[in-house]
Amino acid sequence: MCLEHAREDSAPHDLLVIIPAWNEEESVGGVVHSVRECVPRADVLVVSDGSRDGTAAAARKAGADVLDLKINLGVGGAMRAGFVYAVDNGYRSAVQVDADGQHNPADIPALVERIEAGADIVIGSRFAGVGQYRSRGPRRWAMKILASVLSCIAHTKLTDVTSGFKAYSARALALFSTSYPAEYLGDTIEALVVGIRSGMVVEQVGVEMRKRVAGEPSHSPGKSTVYLLRASLALAVALVSPVKKAVR
Repeated sequence: MCLEHAREDSAPHDLLVIIPAWNEEESVGGVVHSVRECVPRADVLVVSDGSRDGTAAAARKAGADVLDLKINLGVGGAMRAGFVYAVDNGYRSAVQVDADGQHNPADIPALVERIEAGADIVIGSRFAGVGQYRSRGPRRWAMKILASVLSCIAHTKLTDVTSGFKAYSARALALFSTSYPAEYLGDTIEALVVGIRSGMVVEQVGVEMRKRVAGEPSHSPGKSTVYLLRASLALAVALVSPVKKAVR
């Protein structure tokens, strides 16, 4: 259920919803419609990340603007393209939403509210007491360890540092338009470390995950172990990398 209504004082280019999408023809149109219904004051940008199906056409039909990348750059590369678009067009904030339908656009106003209150990065957390989402085995252990480490770095409690549902302030958009990590898990773990070490204020808001509209999740003991190793490597790389300066 969506409760957000258009604000009379909302200026053009106030809020951009960025949806990175790779071969999400079956779901992206519904996600765009849902975002437009829940947050009518927001503009919607779909970054079709080298998709080989009708993702771009479905997004345009649903009313979104589209960046149609010719090659697959991964989520990090797609999001950096979205950040550049946001900065070039003067947006004051942006929200990242997955194209598979798991993120509920009705939660967007709660994330944006914290941005408007002074936060720079707001994470939509699956493990903050809202909803029934659960993760088990090595993958869950990795999430707990990473959350503990990043909570210490950020000096605030973070429970879901691999969430792809986030809101960003204008300062964060300026920083990430030039320095958003494109490597595997760089768009989550490394990006948070970059933001924190650059002086960004990081918060979280509890959100409820929905079932994906199309496609299948990729979880198995083997993949979870690889995930743990890659996540640890991403964190290590982020901690030893030079600090990026935030734009004031």
